[in-house]
This record gives sequence, structure tokens and C-alpha cells, in this order.
Amino acid sequence: MAHSCSSSSSSTSSFFSIKPKTPSPKPYFPKPHFIKASTNPSPPPPPPPQQQPKPISVSKPRRPLDENIRDEARRNNPTYSHLFSAKYVPFSPDPSHQTSDESYSLDEIVYRSRSGGLLDVEHDIAALKTYDGKYWRDLFDSRVGKTTWPYGSGVWSKKEWVLPEIDDADIVSAFEGNSNLFWAERYGKQFLGMNDLWVKHCGISHTGSFKDLGMTVLVSQVNRLRKMNRPVVGVGCASTGDTSAALSAYCASAGIPSIVFLPANRISIAQLVQPIANGAFVLSLDTDFDGCMHLIREVTSELPIYLANSLNSLRLEGQKTAAIEILQQFDWQVPDWVIVPGGNLGNIYAFYKGFHMCKELGLVDRIPRLVCAQAANANPLYLHYKSGWKDFKAVKANATFASAIQIGDPVSIDRAVYALKNSNGIVEEATEEELMDAMAEADSTGMFICPHTGVALTALIKLRKSGVIGKTDRTVVVSTAHGLKFTQSKIDYHSKEIKDMACRFANPPVHVKADFASVMDVLQRYLLSKSPNH
Repeated sequence: MAHSCSSSSSSTSSFFSIKPKTPSPKPYFPKPHFIKASTNPSPPPPPPPQQQPKPISVSKPRRPLDENIRDEARRNNPTYSHLFSAKYVPFSPDPSHQTSDESYSLDEIVYRSRSGGLLDVEHDIAALKTYDGKYWRDLFDSRVGKTTWPYGSGVWSKKEWVLPEIDDADIVSAFEGNSNLFWAERYGKQFLGMNDLWVKHCGISHTGSFKDLGMTVLVSQVNRLRKMNRPVVGVGCASTGDTSAALSAYCASAGIPSIVFLPANRISIAQLVQPIANGAFVLSLDTDFDGCMHLIREVTSELPIYLANSLNSLRLEGQKTAAIEILQQFDWQVPDWVIVPGGNLGNIYAFYKGFHMCKELGLVDRIPRLVCAQAANANPLYLHYKSGWKDFKAVKANATFASAIQIGDPVSIDRAVYALKNSNGIVEEATEEELMDAMAEADSTGMFICPHTGVALTALIKLRKSGVIGKTDRTVVVSTAHGLKFTQSKIDYHSKEIKDMACRFANPPVHVKADFASVMDVLQRYLLSKSPNH
């Protein structure tokens, strides 16, 4: 689809990209569902001032056989005028009182501010406001489901809001995002009395978790830095599983060495095998995630290894697109609640940031209330919330089936508190039995979720029972990883092999003799239990 947003003096067209324009009239943007993409280097002329855009139909011949989609994008967008920009600034819980003029280019290798605090990626909102909310809605909608590089990705379809100055040739993408928003009809009705419950399956992604959304951004920027001859030999992370899977896959795609610090014997085999299969250099350390995180921060300060943990705010730029995607999937209607599992706590802030940008730039008129759900065995944010946001205290995280959020000293605690305070948010927790029962109940209605989603569903169950969430409230539960990564926990539950857990919804196989009479007897009793009237 060819969208020309530039003045007629522009010499080349750009697939789905933005070019500078004069302040008025409003940008020319054809309705996306009427247009086909074009390889014609000359864009159609903009209409006279005040004239409404009309649909155009331009045929798009197939690209030359010796050309790939990246080459095609380069040919159709040989020059890119950067109307938009972003930079690192110190994260402030109260931006209105931020007095420091400290900032850094995204091309600098920096993870903390001069005072040692977190950094945030700040976009030039004034430049983005050159275009109104309808323009951005139409632009983002026009890119969904396309193969035009790199906009077929759910992340890079929002490129102007993510990493606006990167060249398309430097982007490393598996066309991640665009994940399913599933109407949990039976689960909502049967277990919660709700008719508008949805599950955002971020685990339906390239490596099976939402971490792909952030890693495509970070590895793309590293790819750019390496081409600029910056001192980056490899990329490293501490991980409870999903981060290492995403990092190793995207680095492998770009031919960049990846180094992974994992806590020994604390992640699933499915999670461990992913970085190994993708060629990462894996160190299994006799410590927990917090210990791994401490070590990787020390190592990256001494060696030319780029830090990929969520201390690095670039990843949050990709993760925030899941929030924008939820609005997009609801035809830009805002849900009442969004529930997100929380461990290191970058994701809850990323969701807030995505929703807030949409409100600030006029795509929607409000943001949903956010809920952060923690495992009771690793619940520092929950305890902080229950204390009335008094002095935060890290905890020693105990073992939990929700292993990816087994974090007692989260890096993004300040970001999470800011997001929750500014969204009238809530924090809930789930015990091991509660999260496993919730996972089993959800699976029994056709889902196949991870334990972390069980934590989020437990939060929903509690808020529903207390009346905080109403039966008609449109509610989205964010499922952060694919259930196939956690099959052992499901096997243990349905085998009733978990110590001190009743496993109330276990569904073990029935062992039957291999003869007709025995099979008929078992089946008749089963069918009678399901339909007594027959």
C-alpha cells in the first residue's frame, strides 16, 4: 500500500513511511482498505487544500525475482527524511518537576542516568502531533497483515513511535506481534459470569513469549551500532527463560553473538533449550535471577557486551506496542481493565506507556485501569502496594511455577509504581495453588496457558469476587508466554504429583484393560456423568 505523506516535491515514494510536510493543509492520506501497494517511484499528487482524500487504486506488480522484501523496501525508500526523533532521558516519577536537561542519543551505549537512575526513551511528541489521531489510526491499521518490510511486524508497523530514526536495512524482525486477542467466552461465562473477557495471547510469537516485542527493537539497534563500528561484540542478558530465548533468536538471525546467564535448575527444559538451539553462549549459574542480574551488570560494564535486560529501556519501546495493538483490535475502543503479570516490572510500564501515548496523541480519549499480578512467592510490588506505597523493600523470591516472574528485586519498580498510580491501578497476588488451579480451569475451556497467565487470571478472579471488576466490564488478561513452554508443570498438576497441592481440576488419563467390555463400561459411566438424562 502506497501512502504518500509528503509534499509533491518529494522525489520518491515510501511504503507506509512518513515524510516532512508543511504545517498545513492536513496530510493527504488515502483510506487504507481501498489501496494496493505500488512500486511506482512517483507518488500520486496530493489533493488541493481542503479537499477530502479519495480512494485510489494502484496495481502492485510482483517484485523482481532476484529481489527480496528488504531490497524492495530499500528501492522504494532510498532516502528517508527523519521527521521524528527519540532520545534517552532520566526516568522521573514526576515528569512535570524534572529539571535536568540530561539526555543521550539512542546511538550511545548507556543504561543509567548520571545519578544512577533508570533511563526512559522520550519521543518528540510535538513532531508526532503534526498528525492527528485519525491519521495515526489509519496509518497503523493500513499496515496490518502486510509483508512490506518492515511494517508487517506488529512492532515495526508503529515504527514512528518506536525507533523512528533507524534505517529499515538495520531492522532485525521476525514479523513479531499481531498476536491473537481471544474472546474467552466459555471461561468468562462459566467461571466469572462475564461476557466481555479477552485474553491477549502475546505468547503466540516467534519464540513463544512477549519478549520478542522488545528484543526486535534492541537487537535492531545493536545491529545499527555494530554497522557504526561502535564497541559491541555481543549482546548479553540475565534471564529466567523467555528473555534468553528471544535474545538468542534475534541475535542468531542477525549473526550477532549472544551471551546468556541463567539460574541453574530454575527454568523449564523448553526454555533452556531455546538459547542453546539458537547458538547462544549459555552460562548456568548457581544463583537466582537477581544474582544473575547483578553479575551481568558487572560484566557488561567491563566487556564489549551490550546489556539486553529491561534495565535497557529500548525493549520497552517494543513491548508498548502490545497495548496499542489491543486498542487497534478493539477498533480503537478502550477496554476497562488490562491485567498484566509482573516480575521485573518493565511490562506493566510498557503497557501504560503505549496506552498513554495513544491518549496523548489523540487516538483515544482515555486509558484503561491497569492491574499488575504477582506470584505470592515473589511479591515485592504487591507488598509495596498494600503498604500504601511506603518505602519499597526487596524480598527473597521463593520458587514458583510462574518462574519468569520469580524476581524479588525488580529493576523497574519505579516505572511500575508510576504506571499504576497514573492509571488508578491495582496490584494482586496469587498463591501457587491459586495460579495452578486458574491455569487448569482456563485450559479446560480450550485455552493452553502458561502459569504466569494463571497468576493474572487469579487476580481477575479475586477482583471479580470483590466486585471491583464488574460482570460487563471489558477486561483483557495479558498472556505473556505459550503454555507449551511449561508442559512439565501441567503434567505434574494433572498427575497430582505436586506436594501439598490438591490439584482440584486434575484430569489424569484413565487406565483401562484393552478389551471391549472394559472400554464400554468406562465410556458408559463417563457419558452418564456428562449427560444423566441419556
